[in-house]
Amino acid sequence: MINLKNDLLQVIIFFVIACGCREIAVPKPKGYFRIDLPEHNYISLNDTLARINKLPLSFEYPSYGNLSFEPDSYTGPGWFNITFPQYRAKIYLTYIDINNDLEELMEQTYKINVKNHIIKADAINEQIIGYPERKIYGIFYDLKGNTATAVQFFVTDSIRHYLRGSLYFSSGPNSDSLAPVIRFFREDIIHLIETLEWKDK
Repeated sequence: MINLKNDLLQVIIFFVIACGCREIAVPKPKGYFRIDLPEHNYISLNDTLARINKLPLSFEYPSYGNLSFEPDSYTGPGWFNITFPQYRAKIYLTYIDINNDLEELMEQTYKINVKNHIIKADAINEQIIGYPERKIYGIFYDLKGNTATAVQFFVTDSIRHYLRGSLYFSSGPNSDSLAPVIRFFREDIIHLIETLEWKDK
């Protein structure tokens, strides 16, 4: 009887030791590829280019971006983009002449650029833009979460000029993996706004 108890005890101790020596499998946290980003560097929108495309404004945009104007027949002269092929990113910009319709333009911008993303957004932060010395007023939107766009803005002089912009990526929305790139291009958009000047026709 004693031997049976000893054998049973040895078997239990063996199983405890055998089970205790094994590593418990723990899933590794999800990782993302490192994204190398260039130093911020800017060039001015060429006055001739702006005149050709009937844009009464000037600003500085990233030198690593490709500025392109959409064909007049498709969108009109006020639609242009800054594309970053390496990062599959694009800043869509639209210039509109105000024609006693500022309130309507602001409502349209809100519907297109913010309201459509509220369902997916975890939060939407609004920051007032105000540079009275250059007659630039507007709102800067940061959309948090897995939204199609993370940064939106509009600026106006409240009388003649209206510019809106949005940052999009040609990939599925994933705020975690895109976070460093969003922060990077957010700085570029802020620089564009900070250097923006209206040019009267």
